[in-house]
Amino acid sequence: MDHCKGCSGSKVDKEIEKITKKYKGVDGGIISALHEVQDLYGYIPESVQKYLSSNLDISMSEIYGIITFYSRFSLMPKGKYNVQVCMGTACYVKGAEAVLKEFKEKLKINEGEVTSDGKFSIEAVRCIGACGLAPAIVVNSDVYGKVAPDKVDEIISKYANE
Repeated sequence: MDHCKGCSGSKVDKEIEKITKKYKGVDGGIISALHEVQDLYGYIPESVQKYLSSNLDISMSEIYGIITFYSRFSLMPKGKYNVQVCMGTACYVKGAEAVLKEFKEKLKINEGEVTSDGKFSIEAVRCIGACGLAPAIVVNSDVYGKVAPDKVDEIISKYANE
């Protein structure tokens, strides 16, 4: 079974089978199964959705609904460093739109895309709970506050060289 680009082989297949067996017949088990798949791949490939649907007797539309409802889940691969630009009210008012634009220009990608080297992806997200630091961004689990467009190069450089 080809789950995702770069994710093939019996080890991965066995992991998906193990996850599926673990949650078969468990009420609400699909959420836990999706969490494990998200942790395994960094997103939930369509082929795995189909596999879970068929083996857990849950419709594809229900699985898709769950994935798109919860922001933790993703349908698309993310970069090694996922840049989340807060577009909540406080951040937006303090210039988050210009920060997002600068990230897109510097990385040469749009929201939801991944750089060709797989290092970076960008998301515009709602409130991250750092309103006092507006405009704020998160790179993986690192929070940056009072980010101005002229700080974007410095932030990118920190991760580009890792």
